[in-house]
Amino acid sequence: MAQFINDKDAIVTEAIDGVIRASGGRLARLDGYPHIRVVVRNDWDKSKVAIVSGGGSGHEPAHAGFVGQGMLTAAVCGDVFASPSVDAVLAGILSVTGPAGCLLIVKNYTGDRLNFGLAAERARAFGLKVNIVIVDDDIALPDLPQPRGVAGTLFVHKIAGAMAESGASLEDVTATAERVIAGTKSIGMSLDTCTVPGSPKENRIGEGKAELGLGIHGEAGVQQIDYHNAEQAMAAVAAKLAAVMDNKPHVVLLNNLGGTSVLEMAILANDLIKSSIAKNLKLIVGPAAMMTSLDMRGFSVSVYPLSAEDHAWLSAPCAPSAWPGCAPIKPVTVIELPDGLTPIQPIPSEHKQTAAFLTKCCQILIDAEADLNGLDAKSGDGDTGSTLAGAARALIGALDRLPLADHTQLLRAIGQELSQTMGGSSGVLLAIFFTAAGDAASSGRAMVAALKDGLERMQQIGGAQLGDRTMVDALKPALDALEAEGLSEAASAARKGAIHTSTIVKAKAGRASYVNAKQLEGHIDPGAEAVARLFEKLSV
Repeated sequence: MAQFINDKDAIVTEAIDGVIRASGGRLARLDGYPHIRVVVRNDWDKSKVAIVSGGGSGHEPAHAGFVGQGMLTAAVCGDVFASPSVDAVLAGILSVTGPAGCLLIVKNYTGDRLNFGLAAERARAFGLKVNIVIVDDDIALPDLPQPRGVAGTLFVHKIAGAMAESGASLEDVTATAERVIAGTKSIGMSLDTCTVPGSPKENRIGEGKAELGLGIHGEAGVQQIDYHNAEQAMAAVAAKLAAVMDNKPHVVLLNNLGGTSVLEMAILANDLIKSSIAKNLKLIVGPAAMMTSLDMRGFSVSVYPLSAEDHAWLSAPCAPSAWPGCAPIKPVTVIELPDGLTPIQPIPSEHKQTAAFLTKCCQILIDAEADLNGLDAKSGDGDTGSTLAGAARALIGALDRLPLADHTQLLRAIGQELSQTMGGSSGVLLAIFFTAAGDAASSGRAMVAALKDGLERMQQIGGAQLGDRTMVDALKPALDALEAEGLSEAASAARKGAIHTSTIVKAKAGRASYVNAKQLEGHIDPGAEAVARLFEKLSV
């Protein structure tokens, strides 16, 4: 897979320089590239306890992204997923440690323990006060004598960093860090492995599976489980955490492992706050990418019992923008619509034949969802089928609220329903179509004539004409044939119009108008295909 890198041997140094150049002058680095890669606060005067962390790169924004007032004083960066050398760690310690001393925050991996540990011994030989704490928050392997350090490390960075910034002693900062470590529990889940630059991707997670309890270096998880949706995935993670949590208030950190979209993380946050551990969650950090595993498409959840003192440290201001802040968890607030926007509900009425006809139309669109998405992927964003199917499902669900026995009011009611439930430009245009058709029918126009009036109004507002490569290319000839000849001829006309869109090399309206003509060549417009398929199925 292509990646935005230059020389794979220089990715860490180039990334560090990128972070520093974009820091507004708040960060600097020690000399010694490429063997010594240490990011430091540019405003540090050694008057307080220094907080130093680090480890392998590939976890960005950790660790350099958390260097700044109120968090880390320095971050020591190794190669991707590899511990920095003893000399690099020692350089970091010597550069920031004054009379108040230094605390090393180390994740529990053998390489990190050894290199940071030996560097600490050498620093002490220089007469410096250096303490070290080992973070072991991962609960994926409960019987492991040395649990891994993962995203819960961020709680230690923030609380220890805030204490050090306040002027606390090394002994007090160390004791608090050890207490935070003892209480922090984390576990992760992913749908895919990460891609290490310059190495082939490991494809061990099968289709329809999710890996639970994997590490931040791409290590295999404890188990692979069937994946159904975000709610089920979060429930599996919450169940593991529930087994080790006390029944008391906690702060929770929701971490993006690198490749999960912001939209997905927001859904996971919602599911987390509704999960089996929700009653004990009072504050949340994130959702955000904080301790990543390159581009891993996963997330992790870390919890820590919350005290008033720790709440204050977690909420204390800090300079690093990578820290997303700590917010109270609150229920969804719903504000009433302004006057004039509350929809006027039609008076429902029953009509079995109309209900059956509408249901059939909707089911045709639902069945065509995957095919229409495939067509739209050639010319748009691949969601036409889902948009139409979603509206169709909503319409089926609204049947008992519709005036089925009054077709004039029914057209208007369908327009209103689509305006509320169908997104994108298609939703607006079809809402206009049905609403205008209802208005025409109320003035005495016959049904097909009213639908043609609705189409005309839709064209006026939307701007699409015949030959512009939109649903109009199938819908207009279909309605013309329906009025003059009947349903079978309308289906033929719609299909002919849809096929014609595949020969139009330049779209003049709709999302396809932004797409290169070569990409459209030979592909039927998905909106036109939906119209053609609808008429064909109805004519059978």
